Amino acid sequence: MCGIAGWLDHTADLKEKMDELQKMSESLKRRGPDEHGEYIRRHAALLHRRLSVIDPENGQQPMSTLYEGEKYTIVYNGELYNTAELREELKTAGFGFGTRSDTEVLLKAYCYYKEACAEKLNGIFAFAVYEENAGRLFLCRDRVGVKPLFYHTYPDGIVFGSEIKAIFHSGMIAPRVDEEGLYELFFLGPARTPGNGIFKGISELLPGEYAVYENGKLQRRRYYRLTAHPHEDNEAQTIERIRYLLTDAIERQLVSDVPMCFFLSGGLDSGIICQTASNYYNRQSELLPTSTRPLGERYAIHTYSVEYADNRRYFTKTRFQPNADFEYIDKMVQSTESHHHEIILDNKDVLEALYPSVKARDLPGYVDIDSSLLLFCKEIKKDFTVALSGECADELFGGYPWYHDHDILFEDCFPWSREQDIRRYILKDGVLPKGESYVRERYLDTIRAVDSLPRDSKIDKRMREMFALNYYWFMQCLLERKDRCSMYSGLEVRVPFCDARLIDYAYNMPWQLKAYGGREKGIIRKAFEDILPREIVYRKKSPYPKTHNPIYQKLCAERVNRILSDPTRRINELIDADHVREIMEHPEKITSPWYGQLMKAPQILAYLIEVDYWLEEYHVRIEV
Repeated sequence: MCGIAGWLDHTADLKEKMDELQKMSESLKRRGPDEHGEYIRRHAALLHRRLSVIDPENGQQPMSTLYEGEKYTIVYNGELYNTAELREELKTAGFGFGTRSDTEVLLKAYCYYKEACAEKLNGIFAFAVYEENAGRLFLCRDRVGVKPLFYHTYPDGIVFGSEIKAIFHSGMIAPRVDEEGLYELFFLGPARTPGNGIFKGISELLPGEYAVYENGKLQRRRYYRLTAHPHEDNEAQTIERIRYLLTDAIERQLVSDVPMCFFLSGGLDSGIICQTASNYYNRQSELLPTSTRPLGERYAIHTYSVEYADNRRYFTKTRFQPNADFEYIDKMVQSTESHHHEIILDNKDVLEALYPSVKARDLPGYVDIDSSLLLFCKEIKKDFTVALSGECADELFGGYPWYHDHDILFEDCFPWSREQDIRRYILKDGVLPKGESYVRERYLDTIRAVDSLPRDSKIDKRMREMFALNYYWFMQCLLERKDRCSMYSGLEVRVPFCDARLIDYAYNMPWQLKAYGGREKGIIRKAFEDILPREIVYRKKSPYPKTHNPIYQKLCAERVNRILSDPTRRINELIDADHVREIMEHPEKITSPWYGQLMKAPQILAYLIEVDYWLEEYHVRIEV
């Protein structure tokens, strides 16, 4: 994984913008700490920061090639999982290859197929290709939106980057937020409307979208979207197909020339990945470092879990968090015979990490759900460069409670943020008066675009809508979190459940099969029940762990009190101090989460801490 950025301007000489270009590149150094490269011409510049994972000696970027009289140059962030197949296809077409890197395969695929190359790619990526003679720029983002790609257009050009901060360092746009941006922050956050960069003038390519910038114009096109097809497989075929697709996705993602490890929560999703990887490695002995596997012994993968100080003491079961992870983690460690590492986080550190997690996202985010992951990845990076994680199974296979509670399922709203009352409560009277209608329109925009079949039952049609809502909203928030918080420490995290083949199959699977046995993710449980401990197969869904220690609420309240007492903090122009203090004094009154399943009173306070820090640190100008 890497960081990319670029700049096209058909009037300015970019060779005179070397200070700005260097700052753009430096701002992405955390994403790519191993190497950097530049391609700079008078009207075009491509920048790259590399995290070396595959073919470290030969995969340097920007990478250029000549084809049919045109010079093509690429900067690329991601991994292709069908590299071998594409390479053979291109060899048949007459291309030769001088490296093992997927970058060279991707570049030559674009030379040959142009825009149509996007539909051939299986992987997680964001990349740009510049055609020097034509002065044409191609931008592309993966189907699922695992890797980011932001941009800003202005009358004379375009600036783009893996992260928003790179765009600001060009000097072509200043950090501003208008009324729409504030609606996004206070009524949708930490989610955001697909493509909306919150800052005025900043946009993001959508998942499954590419764009061409030519002759001063940007044209965007969706090459992938969720599409309804009849599900023709019977029950046995569906179980077999799911097992094949997910196993293949996991095994394809085990390729790396640097050390790899695995996130392990004790849940079904990470359990499947860890057990499948362990079994694969022990079948493929030639892949293993011989020094790590004494004769006759299993190869032990390295697994990591996260916990908080004193959490076992304070954990309380809830509907959304019915059990703790630790006892289930032990069972998976025994099953895989892994070398396991438990990272225990101090609550004060989790609070302090709210600030760098804003810098990682360039936006307020998922508060301690972000900051804890940031700290977790920092510890893993000390020994590993690549990890596999179980994100997105819940969105694809009905893992969340809102899929199974029919009262919530058929409510005409975002299921993870059903009530706007608490969001309205923290704002001053008259501030952002159209927040509720703004949210309503974003919801309806998504529902209107859902593709379904005339034969779909009422439940199957609603499940397609729920799938789309989760895919384009909730899942994007989690993927953004995973990318920014891991890449902030130069750790590449792969997500096998985000394989496009698996997503297409899941979208078209009837609900009675997906919820096999009446359980959340029932079809996944059935497909992998023979390789996992029974306790893991039938464990109730439990979300990413959060701190239950009351010290965290106390620490957040102290920090918010400081903000409220400082009349110079601009957030005080927006929020109602008395109402915020009421939340601090009576956190038990927050009965509905702000977002998802985890954001209660401490997280609401933490969100205000992040918004305040973001406004000040980024010198955001509010234009309302």
